[in-house]
Amino acid sequence: MNPPNLALWAEITIAVLVLAGAALALLGSIGLLRLPTFFERVHAPAIIATSACWCIVYGSVLFFSLQAGELALHPILIALLIAITTPITTIFLMRASLFRARKMGKDVPPNISRPLPADPRNP
Repeated sequence: MNPPNLALWAEITIAVLVLAGAALALLGSIGLLRLPTFFERVHAPAIIATSACWCIVYGSVLFFSLQAGELALHPILIALLIAITTPITTIFLMRASLFRARKMGKDVPPNISRPLPADPRNP
Protein backbone atom coordinates (compact mmCIF):
# COMPACT_ATOMS: atom_id res chain seq x y z
CA MET A 1 0.00 0.00 0.00
CA ASN A 2 1.51 3.32 -1.07
CA PRO A 3 1.29 6.32 1.25
CA PRO A 4 -0.79 9.22 -0.07
CA ASN A 5 1.07 11.93 -1.95
CA LEU A 6 1.40 15.17 -0.06
CA ALA A 7 0.95 18.61 -1.54
CA LEU A 8 4.10 20.42 -2.59
CA TRP A 9 3.67 23.10 0.08
CA ALA A 10 3.46 20.39 2.76
CA GLU A 11 6.54 18.57 1.52
CA ILE A 12 8.54 21.81 1.43
CA THR A 13 7.35 22.87 4.90
CA ILE A 14 8.13 19.46 6.39
CA ALA A 15 11.55 19.39 4.72
CA VAL A 16 12.39 22.89 5.97
CA LEU A 17 11.36 22.03 9.54
CA VAL A 18 13.29 18.77 9.64
CA LEU A 19 16.38 20.30 8.01
CA ALA A 20 16.23 23.27 10.41
CA GLY A 21 16.11 20.83 13.32
CA ALA A 22 19.05 18.89 11.92
CA ALA A 23 21.03 22.10 11.37
CA LEU A 24 20.34 23.22 14.95
CA ALA A 25 21.43 19.82 16.27
CA LEU A 26 24.63 20.10 14.24
CA LEU A 27 25.22 23.58 15.63
CA GLY A 28 24.83 22.24 19.18
CA SER A 29 27.27 19.44 18.43
CA ILE A 30 29.82 21.89 17.07
CA GLY A 31 29.39 24.01 20.20
CA LEU A 32 29.95 20.94 22.34
CA LEU A 33 33.24 20.27 20.56
CA ARG A 34 34.55 23.82 20.17
CA LEU A 35 33.80 25.61 23.44
CA PRO A 36 36.70 25.53 25.92
CA THR A 37 35.23 24.84 29.38
CA PHE A 38 32.67 22.41 30.67
CA PHE A 39 30.31 25.16 31.81
CA GLU A 40 30.30 26.72 28.34
CA ARG A 41 30.00 23.35 26.59
CA VAL A 42 26.94 22.37 28.61
CA HIS A 43 24.82 25.24 27.28
CA ALA A 44 25.13 24.59 23.56
CA PRO A 45 23.59 21.11 23.46
CA ALA A 46 21.07 21.79 26.23
CA ILE A 47 19.49 24.84 24.67
CA ILE A 48 19.83 23.84 21.05
CA ALA A 49 18.70 20.23 21.55
CA THR A 50 15.32 21.46 22.70
CA SER A 51 14.97 23.87 19.76
CA ALA A 52 16.06 21.23 17.26
CA CYS A 53 13.67 18.72 18.77
CA TRP A 54 10.72 21.12 18.47
CA CYS A 55 11.47 21.82 14.79
CA ILE A 56 11.58 18.11 14.00
CA VAL A 57 8.44 17.48 16.05
CA TYR A 58 6.50 20.18 14.20
CA GLY A 59 7.55 18.58 10.91
CA SER A 60 6.49 15.16 12.23
CA VAL A 61 3.12 16.44 13.44
CA LEU A 62 2.48 18.03 10.06
CA PHE A 63 3.56 14.90 8.14
CA PHE A 64 1.59 12.39 10.20
CA SER A 65 -1.48 14.65 10.39
CA LEU A 66 -1.59 15.10 6.61
CA GLN A 67 -0.84 11.44 5.99
CA ALA A 68 -3.53 10.13 8.33
CA GLY A 69 -6.06 12.85 7.59
CA GLU A 70 -6.49 13.69 11.27
CA LEU A 71 -4.50 15.59 13.87
CA ALA A 72 -1.56 13.49 15.08
CA LEU A 73 -0.27 14.79 18.39
CA HIS A 74 1.79 11.79 19.54
CA PRO A 75 5.14 13.33 18.44
CA ILE A 76 4.52 16.24 20.82
CA LEU A 77 4.90 13.84 23.76
CA ILE A 78 8.51 13.25 22.73
CA ALA A 79 9.24 16.97 22.63
CA LEU A 80 7.57 17.54 25.99
CA LEU A 81 9.67 14.84 27.62
CA ILE A 82 12.86 16.28 26.12
CA ALA A 83 11.85 19.83 27.12
CA ILE A 84 11.38 18.64 30.71
CA THR A 85 14.35 16.29 31.09
CA THR A 86 17.07 18.28 29.27
CA PRO A 87 17.13 21.25 31.69
CA ILE A 88 16.92 18.97 34.72
CA THR A 89 19.83 16.85 33.51
CA THR A 90 21.84 19.97 32.70
CA ILE A 91 21.25 21.38 36.17
CA PHE A 92 22.41 18.15 37.83
CA LEU A 93 25.51 17.97 35.63
CA MET A 94 26.42 21.58 36.35
CA ARG A 95 25.88 21.23 40.10
CA ALA A 96 28.03 18.11 40.21
CA SER A 97 30.74 19.86 38.24
CA LEU A 98 30.60 22.93 40.52
CA PHE A 99 30.84 20.71 43.59
CA ARG A 100 33.83 18.90 42.14
CA ALA A 101 35.52 22.17 41.12
CA ARG A 102 35.03 23.61 44.63
CA LYS A 103 36.54 20.49 46.20
CA MET A 104 39.55 20.80 43.89
CA GLY A 105 40.00 24.45 44.91
CA LYS A 106 39.24 25.97 41.51
CA ASP A 107 38.00 29.53 41.15
CA VAL A 108 34.22 29.08 40.72
CA PRO A 109 31.26 31.07 42.06
CA PRO A 110 30.47 30.51 45.74
CA ASN A 111 27.68 28.25 46.92
CA ILE A 112 24.54 30.38 47.36
CA SER A 113 22.45 27.74 49.07
CA ARG A 114 24.40 28.22 52.33
CA PRO A 115 25.20 31.71 53.60
CA LEU A 116 28.86 32.54 54.01
CA PRO A 117 30.10 32.99 57.58
CA ALA A 118 30.17 36.59 58.71
CA ASP A 119 33.52 38.33 58.45
CA PRO A 120 34.50 39.48 61.99
CA ARG A 121 36.64 42.28 60.51
CA ASN A 122 33.69 43.80 58.63
CA PRO A 123 30.63 44.40 60.90
